[in-house]
Amino acid sequence: MADTFDPYREALVMETDTVWPAGYADLDPARRADLEAKLHAKPGEAAKLEYIRVHTGFCRTIHVTDADIARLGI
Repeated sequence: MADTFDPYREALVMETDTVWPAGYADLDPARRADLEAKLHAKPGEAAKLEYIRVHTGFCRTIHVTDADIARLGI
């Protein structure tokens, strides 16, 4: 289940992860890294966001959706 943006947990994010749909497996790695940076720069706009508790804080995981793709203009 997706989480909602949480400023408290955001302050404790120590790691980030991005899960891409299978249809984007052939995306250029440099382009993928650029898009991931844009997604994580504004996590509150992500359609599916998840905070996973890790030893040092939280890992923010963004599951890329069609809505995210449309918003980024891919």
